[in-house]
Amino acid sequence: MSPKRKHLKRLERLSPAIRAPVYFVTICTFKRKRFLANAETSREILHSLEKISGQFGWLVGRFVIMPDHIHFFCAPHSENTSLSDFVGAFKSYSTLRLWDLGIAGKVWQREFFDHLLRSDESYGEKWEYVRCNPVRQGLCKNPEQWPYQGEVSVLKV
Repeated sequence: MSPKRKHLKRLERLSPAIRAPVYFVTICTFKRKRFLANAETSREILHSLEKISGQFGWLVGRFVIMPDHIHFFCAPHSENTSLSDFVGAFKSYSTLRLWDLGIAGKVWQREFFDHLLRSDESYGEKWEYVRCNPVRQGLCKNPEQWPYQGEVSVLKV
């Protein structure tokens, strides 16, 4: 007869990995000025998102740049920086980049909108709605024609 164990063997984690929350963020230009949706400014916006997200421990997923606002999805990659700090740093850095292009004065509204997504279905639905914004505004006939959209990183939802 084998001896009975008094303590259970330590089990490996069986629960699925906890995934980082995904946020949907909208940032509008100051006084809703329409200057973002062109090749130069959109390139600087994308560069700013990539640079600041890396520096502040965030991943940026899909994004759409509209003439007077941007939408993007993001998730924390580390626990070091809040969403507010990340967005604030993005706004500061991108403002400097856009000033270099000749855009004068305030670039962004003080506040931003964020929404915590609750499921992968929510991500898909929200993305489908957002990518159709240019169509609803009469800027193109279908979402695939809008050149100022993309994905920086694949977000696990």
